[in-house]
Amino acid sequence: MLCPGFFQTSRTISLGAAISPISTYNGEQYDVAFMIWKDPKSENWWLKVGNEVIGYWPSSLFTDLRNHATLIAYGGEVYFVSSGKHTSTQMGSGHFPDEGLGKAAYARNLEVIDRANNLNAASNLQLYTDKPNCYGVTKWYGGVWHNYIYFG
Repeated sequence: MLCPGFFQTSRTISLGAAISPISTYNGEQYDVAFMIWKDPKSENWWLKVGNEVIGYWPSSLFTDLRNHATLIAYGGEVYFVSSGKHTSTQMGSGHFPDEGLGKAAYARNLEVIDRANNLNAASNLQLYTDKPNCYGVTKWYGGVWHNYIYFG
């Protein structure tokens, strides 16, 4: 919300708003679908959360994304202002990915939209963490979740 350009179209959900309900450690788990796609007609990049289209970023904002994306990243990110030491901020649930469902954060049904506007399973997933002593990520494939990751 600090950068201009996003056009809000939803009257029920706003960009940056909290989403509920939230999962609890070793308890009830909830998830929500996120989708970002480029509309082939308008060429704008749209954001959908759950069943609600939130709004779009106009194609005029982009240079590299004017035609298509070249990289898609799934997972979490922890931001902190550099103070000479690493943050103690948790990512996801604050637990490492090897704890699995109900304990670690996850993203499932990882998909990409091709040039024909069809959803396809994400392929060639490459794992990355810049602080492996603090955060981790694992990838899996199978069942109804297809491609998925645990992270935190």
